[in-house]
Amino acid sequence: MRTHNRNFSLLAVIASVLFIGAAAAHAQDVSVNYAPGTDFFKYSTYRWVEVEGAEKPDDIVDGQIRQAVEKALAAKGLKKAEGDEASLFIAYQLALTQERQVNAYSSGGYGYGWRYGGGMATTTATTTTINIGTIALDMYDPAEKALVWRGQASKTIDAKAKPEKRQKNLDRAMTKLLKGFRKPPKT
Repeated sequence: MRTHNRNFSLLAVIASVLFIGAAAAHAQDVSVNYAPGTDFFKYSTYRWVEVEGAEKPDDIVDGQIRQAVEKALAAKGLKKAEGDEASLFIAYQLALTQERQVNAYSSGGYGYGWRYGGGMATTTATTTTINIGTIALDMYDPAEKALVWRGQASKTIDAKAKPEKRQKNLDRAMTKLLKGFRKPPKT
């Protein structure tokens, strides 16, 4: 019986670590895909386009996202086109998902001595809802009318974060997302 209680407590602790670890791993997820054979050095200018049917955030969030993307693209040598002419069209989409995080912890003891049962441990579990925001950034070649690059960045959203912190998180996410842009693909 004592072994059973220890195993149950150990399983509860492992489960809570896995759930917390899964949420933490998902908090900074970045992925990129691109059309093979594309020469990204031929693109020097870009302009924003809207994805038809996509939900738009409020003007403040839209401005923060565009600022972060533009800063990261400028670091890669791309310039925002002044007119309609651009060698690359840029668009983004947002998604908000929710995940449940289970936090489990044990209280009590394992018990010592030769008593039957060896003591009891109490395991308590609580759940928390985690909001996860995902930004999908798309790049289109207007001459070929084709999607040539797509990246996604996901992060847990802190609803209580100050605007400066949100902008810093967006800047960091876009820098990480565009890190390999314009680098030759590994063969």
